[in-house]
Amino acid sequence: MSLRVLLIDDHTLFRVGLEGLLASRGIEVVASVGSGQECLRLVEELKPDVILLDVRMPGIDGLGVLRMLRKEQLELPIVMLTTSTEEGDLLESLRQGAQGYLLKDMEPDELVLALRDIVSGKTVVAPDLAPILAKAVQGGGQEPEEPEDDSPFSELTPRETEILGLLAEGQSNKAIARNLGISDGTVKLHVKAILRKLDVHSRVEAAVMAVEQGFNRNASGNN
Repeated sequence: MSLRVLLIDDHTLFRVGLEGLLASRGIEVVASVGSGQECLRLVEELKPDVILLDVRMPGIDGLGVLRMLRKEQLELPIVMLTTSTEEGDLLESLRQGAQGYLLKDMEPDELVLALRDIVSGKTVVAPDLAPILAKAVQGGGQEPEEPEDDSPFSELTPRETEILGLLAEGQSNKAIARNLGISDGTVKLHVKAILRKLDVHSRVEAAVMAVEQGFNRNASGNN
């Protein structure tokens, strides 16, 4: 599948290098610019499949550009490509609708695979950041409260609540199955049900929602 990418990064040498790397792997960079000022015009004019966006930029930073694009109801995937491993940048990017948060020191082939997954509808976070996301989830945002009827978690069964807590900590299906003494297939079914009930498309989005709501899998006695 041929991909068309719009690259926004204020470092010229990085843009040129990445453009070459992507081109050698069959991905076309339709435009490569140093700021987000022209972004809307370029998106409408060039209709890329995905936007690669740096977080730290002078003028409007990447998060500002992301908010601006989402305000325009643009549906195409937006991916943060950055050196920032700050928890705040990661969580805010996902809250604002980024479909990916990738690091600039990723292997080129890993980056290409992640972009293809993102364009196919998945949300992807660089594997190195899983512990940061897990720590944010474990630390929680605000103090956990008893679930209310309008809580997004109120429809979850006790087992689903337990599994959401474990997957939010970054555990794989195999690890969750081992911990709970159930099969991988059963875990997959539970995860599918969790995503449907929370109206999200990936584990990462579920984890971010858990952080925002101060979710605690032990709060209701599910140990």
